[in-house]
Amino acid sequence: MNYDLKSREDGEPRRPTHWQLRSSRLDFGPIPKLMGIVNVTPDSFSDGAAYLKPAAAVRHALRLADEGADLLDIGGESTRPYAEPVDAEEQLRRVLPVIEQLVTRTDVPLSIDTTRAAVAEAALAAGVQIINDVTGLEGDPCMLPLAVRSQAAVCVMHMQGTPQTMQLQPCYQDVVAEVSAYLAHRRDRLLAAGMNRQRICLDPGIGFGKTDRHNLALMAHCRPLHRLGCPLLVGHSRKGFLAKVLDDPAADRSAATLGAALALAGQGVQILRVHEIRPLREALLAYAATGGMEGQPSG
Repeated sequence: MNYDLKSREDGEPRRPTHWQLRSSRLDFGPIPKLMGIVNVTPDSFSDGAAYLKPAAAVRHALRLADEGADLLDIGGESTRPYAEPVDAEEQLRRVLPVIEQLVTRTDVPLSIDTTRAAVAEAALAAGVQIINDVTGLEGDPCMLPLAVRSQAAVCVMHMQGTPQTMQLQPCYQDVVAEVSAYLAHRRDRLLAAGMNRQRICLDPGIGFGKTDRHNLALMAHCRPLHRLGCPLLVGHSRKGFLAKVLDDPAADRSAATLGAALALAGQGVQILRVHEIRPLREALLAYAATGGMEGQPSG
């Protein structure tokens, strides 16, 4: 299917200055905002089972907040390649105790990482500000109406296939153009449904239905995605393609995550979804102070 890449408004859209959350807003500054990952799962690729118990997940989230996380993304279902689906009841059993504690213990806005509207609805009722849906709000027919009705902020991601199929044979003629076109199509679908543009964030979906070559192409060409007129979020942290770059399957990928984050910052990406906060925040501050942000797109 061919999608129209042009903005809905005449001319080139201005780069967003903020992301409107459900009851607050995230203002963008000289360095990207950092979304800390809180996986309340037994099988996530990087930290599976480390934070499955609510107390451990809460401690981890509060540590990320203390280190400077601007957002906390809480999920009860792994979306790693070949992961099995987790029903809404089990996801809620995992994440609600964590959310309920965090809303009373930190002012950092919370995001729910889920594809199920029932999970998102309960999380929003508990105080979550953002719905982060790897299916682009397509996986559950109730998700888009919920997002519009609740006035939640949303993160719309591109994925080719499902977590069970996405890495079997990813195929694109032009990965940057096709991902851009999909995100433009979903943006326009959300706008047509009544969602405010300022509440929409877009994610090219690094590692979701892409080969290593596709991931690197997207990472190197995030700048054109600013033409879509919405904040950009990239989640590359510790992913397998970084080990290929290092030519070391056993590498822990933390340094590679940091290096790639600096390249994304230089392209003006507004939000980075990461496992570690302090070292990345400090690197970004030094990068900006020494002129590294001069090439980012202007508003």
